[in-house]
Amino acid sequence: MDLTLTEEQRQLVDSFAALFTRESSSDRVRAAEPLGFDRQLWEALRGTGVIDMALAEADGGWGASVTDLALVAEQFGRTVASVPMIEAQVAARILAAAGDGEGLAAALEGRSLVTFAPRQGSGALLPVVPGAAVADTVVVFVDGQLLAVPISGARQKVANLGSMPLADVVVGTDAAVLAEDGDARRLYDEALNLWLTLTASALAGAAAKAVEMAAEYARQRHAFGTPIGTFQAVSHPLADSATAADGARLLALEAACAFEDEPQRVTELAAMAFAFAYESARDATRRSLHIHGGYGFGMEGDIQLFYRRVRGWALVFGDANVALDRVADARYGVVSA
Repeated sequence: MDLTLTEEQRQLVDSFAALFTRESSSDRVRAAEPLGFDRQLWEALRGTGVIDMALAEADGGWGASVTDLALVAEQFGRTVASVPMIEAQVAARILAAAGDGEGLAAALEGRSLVTFAPRQGSGALLPVVPGAAVADTVVVFVDGQLLAVPISGARQKVANLGSMPLADVVVGTDAAVLAEDGDARRLYDEALNLWLTLTASALAGAAAKAVEMAAEYARQRHAFGTPIGTFQAVSHPLADSATAADGARLLALEAACAFEDEPQRVTELAAMAFAFAYESARDATRRSLHIHGGYGFGMEGDIQLFYRRVRGWALVFGDANVALDRVADARYGVVSA
């Protein structure tokens, strides 16, 4: 598998890196809290076609590969951007696959913000749905059905340490059935694999940025007349996190490439990438925060934004063990109770 970026992919990365740097500065991320939604950034992303690119040309999109989407997600993670971009891309692909032309058109035209619930629902209450505090519709798998649930007025915003637009959503009688039984399970699994892969890429990007922030501070901060980065207690753990962040990026890209190259391994690789990226980002942000000392714990420091956000991104689905259970099920088969 060749992970060398093409010229077009390098241009894609440069373009979105510039956009996120310009439109998702640390000041903008703070200004979007506590809700965790930057309307201006969302409109800028929509203007670039960030949802259109996630769809096949036959569905009115640009036909970007999952690898392309993962590269964009990595840049998203490097600025811990305050928009439900990944959930909106995944939801749009589900609507297209399920043949919901009206819902898809509304999402593409900006008349509706559609999000995706990575956790399966049970009953009428959907807890802590990512993006649901600002979205109009959530796509969710509930009791054997894939539903598009209108959520305006039927949600309760959830305060959270990650400052994410989370909400509990009630499934009402106006929920539209997109698919049932086997088709619903298949579409949900495909969507979850995509969500896990793109979130893994975002987490890898956040981990890499946290390492860079720690390294820069360790060069500037002096103790006993020397940069603290020369101390083994600082440099060695930081080197471990740098290596882990690189590994998380490679594994996320391997999972992304598998959608075309090894479709039979997508479920296993997507969950594996998510688990490793979460642990890498969790450890990198913790180490970076401690290297910053007391400044890192203050709300005026940038590293705490990363420390809080990466945990929130992952835990709307579950921790690494939940993902590893999915890896085991994909490799060895589901064990019945």
